[in-house]
Amino acid sequence: MKPRILTQRKNAPVVPRAPDRPDEALADDTGTGLGPSALEVTARSLLLPGGVCSSFAVAGYPREVGAGWLEPLLTYPGRLDVSLHIEPVPPLVAAQRLRRQLARLEASSRANAEAGRLADFGAEAAADDAADLAASLARGHGRLFRLGLYLTVHAGNAEELTAEVERVRALCASLLLDAQPTTFRALQGWATTLPLGVDSLRMRRAFDTAALAAAFPFTSPDLQPALGDTPVLYGLNAHSSGVVLWDRFALDNHNSVTIARSGAGKSYLTKLELLRSLYQGVQIAVIDPEDEYRRLAGAVGGTRIALGAAGVCFNPFDLPAGDHDPETLIRRALFVQTLIATMLGEPLTPMARAVLDRCVVAAYAAAGITNDPRTWKRQPPLLTDLVGQLTLAGEGGSKDAEELAARLEPYVTGSYRGLFSGPTTTRPDGHLLVFALRDLPEEMRPVGMLLALDAIWRQVSNPHHRRRRLVVVDEAWTLMQQEAGARFLYRLAKSARKHWTGLAVVTQDAADLLSSDLGRAVIANAATQILLRQAPQVVEAVADAFDLTDGERTFLLAARQGEGLLCGTAGGSDRAAFLAIASQAEHDLVTTTPAEVNALEAIPEPGPSGANTSSDSAEEGDRS
Repeated sequence: MKPRILTQRKNAPVVPRAPDRPDEALADDTGTGLGPSALEVTARSLLLPGGVCSSFAVAGYPREVGAGWLEPLLTYPGRLDVSLHIEPVPPLVAAQRLRRQLARLEASSRANAEAGRLADFGAEAAADDAADLAASLARGHGRLFRLGLYLTVHAGNAEELTAEVERVRALCASLLLDAQPTTFRALQGWATTLPLGVDSLRMRRAFDTAALAAAFPFTSPDLQPALGDTPVLYGLNAHSSGVVLWDRFALDNHNSVTIARSGAGKSYLTKLELLRSLYQGVQIAVIDPEDEYRRLAGAVGGTRIALGAAGVCFNPFDLPAGDHDPETLIRRALFVQTLIATMLGEPLTPMARAVLDRCVVAAYAAAGITNDPRTWKRQPPLLTDLVGQLTLAGEGGSKDAEELAARLEPYVTGSYRGLFSGPTTTRPDGHLLVFALRDLPEEMRPVGMLLALDAIWRQVSNPHHRRRRLVVVDEAWTLMQQEAGARFLYRLAKSARKHWTGLAVVTQDAADLLSSDLGRAVIANAATQILLRQAPQVVEAVADAFDLTDGERTFLLAARQGEGLLCGTAGGSDRAAFLAIASQAEHDLVTTTPAEVNALEAIPEPGPSGANTSSDSAEEGDRS
């Protein structure tokens, strides 16, 4: 049902109420204390030093309105000031007024019936509206407001003003708005439309909450957003003055894919959405190959784990805190086997896997950890302990154990020992968790990626701590080159919705997504699709994959930095062109322009240099 405006009798006069406060009376006499040096006031217009203006008050409204119904007035090509004055009505007063109005309308209907006159359909419609609104207020579904809508038309001279006034009144008539000139109150009408918060005309109409909310241009004319509890501002509509709000958690799945050429602003937009999602209480985990989220994580108190950096250790044998599932230890042992296979660069033979399984269990047992969850608070073993168990098994005659121990030596005592040389230095937890992979050498990148993905998946799949989560995979093309990373993307794209989680895939290489079965599966399971500026070499493939029109294709080829196309459903039926916007504080946190980053990093950041600000990991040891 569309929002309704409380209907009044068409012929009922609108009588301005007397001012309640002395400052309102002063405003009636003088308009405003700040203004031009001189004014010439006529019956319907004001002559200003730079031109002439005329004001109008809206005295009649349509019975039903849709979302953003004031958008045509706000996007009027001429100079038009639109002013909304809103006054909440206390619930008790609103109930009493509605009761009296219902009584008057009912009495009028009965008098007409007794006199044999025809029914007054306007009065019947007003009675229905008043009854519906009274029922809504009684159930607590909304509130009642008094709203005044005023317009001031500006022009260079009187002839231009006459033409502009006719156009504005015709536009109001097309919206079923009755705009009446403020005759003999031109000064008060002009002052009312100034940003002073003073309503000198007091020509108001009763609105309920839904009708008032629909008056604001918080929707795009090309997009029908399914707004839930966590809407995020993406930017301004590229073709109007409206804003583009989107809530991925209100859709049938919460995944998104962002495709753009290098430098088009995809990471900028992603970090803006991440920051604004944090305002809504969404827990976020990020795979950051280029360490672009460091300043953002430090500013919001997030946990940043720089895998590969000096002094940063990550123990794959860690057991999740507070988990009492008896299968947890078994799953950890299986993951360690997968991790060892990734370290060795090849699948394990059945015999090697059997030996490794026994040694993993023995390493846990040597640390005093068994299937009893009460033992899981003890210090878990390290990779060194596993190699020790393999060495013992090799001395007992197992050639597979001896070979595994020898091949794992570089990760224990060799060049790759840094990541596994001690207990985990920073617990992977917090409202924002960033795994920075820039410091990992290429040979260690698959291993570090698998550790990060496993930590994120353990959070996502934990049934005891369900909440809205978002997993951001920036520069996803680097992840898809790894077998473990590709499998993770595929699994999360398919099952994230079941865990109340959204997957945000961001990539500059459209070919990686469009040319593989995995990439097409990720796109097919993304209800939100964002396309920013595209390179001419790939725009045809992108246009075919997303069913773009010729106009949309041209827009993406010529889009400025930060401009893009939001496709709102998996089929792309709802679309809006938008421009990402950010406040100066947000811009300083999310920009990746080298000159701006150098200028910002020259300013010392609060707190110890390079330290995380996550309170959850304050006692976990060194931070990166």
